[in-house]
Amino acid sequence: MLKKKFDKSKLPSRHVTEGPARAPHRSYYYAMGISEEEIAQPFIGVATCWNEAAPCNIALNRQAQAVKMGVKEGFGTPREFTTITVTDGIAMGHEGMR
Repeated sequence: MLKKKFDKSKLPSRHVTEGPARAPHRSYYYAMGISEEEIAQPFIGVATCWNEAAPCNIALNRQAQAVKMGVKEGFGTPREFTTITVTDGIAMGHEGMR
């Protein structure tokens, strides 16, 4: 598959991927198994709030993985991060559930 060359000059990820001064930053990405080709692509954040605290959140991990596959197909480099979630299991009986 032919990869596109991206101009990252206006993308936020340029601050950690472009130029000789950013070699230490790139070394972290290499340590995580990210290739030079992936570093040259736009970084795309994939937010997920999956957890194992309640059944309603279990499938969110699979959804995030599907999104990451789509980002890769679109010539981006997905970077997954998690965020907080509230589940019915935690909120049961709470005033806010009425």
